[in-house]
Amino acid sequence: MVLASAAALAGCTSFGASGPSSRDIHAASDKSVEGAAVRIVDLDQAVGARLDAANRHTPFSTLFGDLPASGTVIGRGDQLSVQIWEAPPAVLFGTSARVAPSSATSMPNASSNTQSIESLLVDADGSVPIPFAGNVRAAGRTPQQIAEDIRNRLAGKAHDPQVVVTLAQNSTATVSVVGDVKNNSRVPLSPHGERILEVLAGAGGVDDRVDKAMIQITRDGRVASLPLTRIINEPSENIRLQPNDVVTALTKTLSFTVLGASGKNDEIEFEATGITLAQAMGRMGGLKDDRANIRGVFIFRLERPEVVGVTPGDGTPLTREGLVPVIYRIDTARPETLFLAQKFAVRDSDVLYVSTAPITDIQRFMQLLSSLVFPIIGLTQTVL
Repeated sequence: MVLASAAALAGCTSFGASGPSSRDIHAASDKSVEGAAVRIVDLDQAVGARLDAANRHTPFSTLFGDLPASGTVIGRGDQLSVQIWEAPPAVLFGTSARVAPSSATSMPNASSNTQSIESLLVDADGSVPIPFAGNVRAAGRTPQQIAEDIRNRLAGKAHDPQVVVTLAQNSTATVSVVGDVKNNSRVPLSPHGERILEVLAGAGGVDDRVDKAMIQITRDGRVASLPLTRIINEPSENIRLQPNDVVTALTKTLSFTVLGASGKNDEIEFEATGITLAQAMGRMGGLKDDRANIRGVFIFRLERPEVVGVTPGDGTPLTREGLVPVIYRIDTARPETLFLAQKFAVRDSDVLYVSTAPITDIQRFMQLLSSLVFPIIGLTQTVL
């Protein structure tokens, strides 16, 4: 009876394992996901350096630069306010007005005649109509340039004309703020030169915690993202925005899943700033001393082709999303692996799996065998 029980137990291929064994995973290189062959990659210094370069965010200061404030440049759809002073005796404008001495040092401070034109819309061809001056080109010019043009056109018609042009409503030099902010809006830019944090504050701030937010800047077809905390902590990344920039706040919850012989099996969230493998292993409670195979820690990931040396379009089968299924194999028995783990970035939706040590099945087999053998021996002795 004892021998029969032992034979039955020995025929079991697994004793309640929580997932595939290291041997099964090593054999996965001949498997496929959505027609794309699975690749098994050992984590070493060369792989770690390549992944670190691929996952590094391009700084805003490098890609876009911190350009000076663009000043006020009029565009189509803007509204202008035009004031024209004519020194007495007035020739064109007959409305008298007293200009206070504090108005402008360059303006006459005696009785003069003025013409005020409010809410003057810059039309589709970029010009504005001015009495006695005709259509004046405004789009692409500063208020000072427009005022000078009007003054030159009125010279000889009006008596010593003086012109002031101001931007009444800014409709073109704006930044669009969208995404997970309190108020999606278009924020007008001023000669002050608004920066990222100022524009976000004007939109009411992000919806979620600061450490969960990513800020994406889109400019002239270029797109880059940085964690909001980095922009806050590194003033050089709080760059000045330019007209037509799009600022997108993203507060998606990032997480990875832990399975197998770890301290806990769970979905673990992490911050937008990212998390390293070393930090991830700490948050999951490390490896189970009595079960884990320290040479069998794996990260399952759908990787971008260029990261694993695949050129899109070269005929290599990819998944429907154009990705490569990769299993990164980590040998935590090697001391240098702990240094690599401090730089290896865990990504959103990664699956971190810890396989069970081969000796574990033997130990559990012996425990089960003992639980059967000793009662049988005791029963035999009692009968005899």
